[in-house]
Amino acid sequence: MPKYVRPATRAEALAALAEGGAAARPLVGGTDLLVGLRHHTVEPDVLVDLKGVTDLPEPIVVTDDAVRIGATYTLGELVAHPVVQESYPALVEAALTVGSVAIRNRASLIANSCNASPAADTAPPLLVHGASVTIASADGDRTATLDEFFLGPRRTLCGPGELVVRLDLPRPAAGSGSAFRRLTRRRGVDLATVSVAALVDADGAIVLGMGAVGPRPLLTRTGPVDLADDAALDAALDELLAPATPISDVRGSREYRLAMLRVLAKRAVLAAADRRTPEEMAS
Repeated sequence: MPKYVRPATRAEALAALAEGGAAARPLVGGTDLLVGLRHHTVEPDVLVDLKGVTDLPEPIVVTDDAVRIGATYTLGELVAHPVVQESYPALVEAALTVGSVAIRNRASLIANSCNASPAADTAPPLLVHGASVTIASADGDRTATLDEFFLGPRRTLCGPGELVVRLDLPRPAAGSGSAFRRLTRRRGVDLATVSVAALVDADGAIVLGMGAVGPRPLLTRTGPVDLADDAALDAALDELLAPATPISDVRGSREYRLAMLRVLAKRAVLAAADRRTPEEMAS
């Protein structure tokens, strides 16, 4: 059994993580970690419980420029927040696909998105909204965009002795809209076969975040597109989807995933465009 540590301060938590090194894991909601422990896919020597740490960043701070989310903020709290609902609909849609209500009330946004699973549901919308993370260690804090943070399957910039303590979401530009679409093998709780988030700005420029179609969540973008022109949109999708390199596994073949990725991406783009505020859009 791993050693259990319940620090009271951020400094104590970082010290425990540093002492445990690569064999230490932070614990917040535990919805992913505890399953890994049960199935022996994760076998840490030290569990550092963050729920009693009193000086972590506030769970959520809303400013005119950004929404800042702390390490303990749950998906259940996220989907109920009025500013998040208004400004980041794709993120709300993605968060609502994570498990059950009970799981969302325990799982933290940062843990769900920053575990670097290629199929993490909240990663695509966070990518399209330009999310960045603050990584803390005993030597100080550093920041990185979420796109920089993801290195590969379950690999991130967060090294031994480090902890993601905050996630920052810039406020979307006026006249933009976002949407999330996801495909699974069955209704209910299941990992995504393919997932896509789209952000479309007032001029028709598109940003896509893609999940389960590469070794890490993917981010692509293109310039303004005439969304009423099917040929122009199809050409833009050719460019946007080119980096996708899905594998064949029990959830679907490579060819099936590529076909469904295109279908979902087009749906997400058009849904995001429909959510733009007409009076703020470019003429």
